[in-house]
Amino acid sequence: MNIGTAYGYARVSSRDQHADRQIAALSAFGVTEENVFLDKLSGKDFNRPAYRRMVKKLKPGDTLAVKSIDRLGRNYGEILEQWRIITKEKKAAIVVIDMPLLDTRQKERDLTGTLIADIVLQLLSYVAQTEREFIHSRQAEGIAAAKERGVKFGREPMERPAVFNELREAWKNNTITARCAAQTMGITHRTFLKWVLEKADRGDEGTP
Repeated sequence: MNIGTAYGYARVSSRDQHADRQIAALSAFGVTEENVFLDKLSGKDFNRPAYRRMVKKLKPGDTLAVKSIDRLGRNYGEILEQWRIITKEKKAAIVVIDMPLLDTRQKERDLTGTLIADIVLQLLSYVAQTEREFIHSRQAEGIAAAKERGVKFGREPMERPAVFNELREAWKNNTITARCAAQTMGITHRTFLKWVLEKADRGDEGTP
């Protein structure tokens, strides 16, 4: 009887992070080195090259192992969709090593176990998604409160040289180009045009 191939998926959020513990857990589970797929990307969505390659390899009877559910992803809706694709369309099993209840290998023998796995998955995914949204909400509230206190965000606007008005008038009169005016002030062509537009928006066009 063909028991399929065991694949492992590991993920870290950035290139300077290490997946050693995940890979060690996958190896202990029985995944060979050549069948471990690693992404160094955020888990906000599933547009990850190694993950996509792994899903394409999955065949009926195969098993996908991940160390923890957050290594698979962090978006509630997308985790559930990928779970459905792997277990229903690909007809492969999923095992979350740190959460024994999330093991679909028993689905043919134990319908209750499959139901529990689905419920636990939805609960964990919901909690992860809610926590992420809560963090974003608190960040937005903190930024809004800081702005009310007068805290400035972003880079300070560049000081306009004293010669700007003279060069702007020369540019308007077609005696110099915008690029030449920008080079004279040591700024970019785009910055010069931006300053001209900002001055016009403030109604300062007639001001010397």
